[in-house]
Amino acid sequence: MSMEKTGMKTIDANWLIGDLLEKYPEAIPVFKEHFGEGCFTCPGAKLETIAFGSTMHGLDVDAIVGQINDCIAAGKEK
Repeated sequence: MSMEKTGMKTIDANWLIGDLLEKYPEAIPVFKEHFGEGCFTCPGAKLETIAFGSTMHGLDVDAIVGQINDCIAAGKEK
């Protein structure tokens, strides 16, 4: 069950992408899938939030945040 559905939200759309990837590297596959490899070398990653990045890429921010939280939860369950 997703963390969102249980109310155990780890991150939200206001997290900076760079901070998130540093603290939760298990979220990298979500960024690779939706944002592409350029996200990891983009200087804006240290300044941009998940909400901003999602909007710039035309993505549903709630869906992205949900996938990220699911990745983090799966990593904690290991």
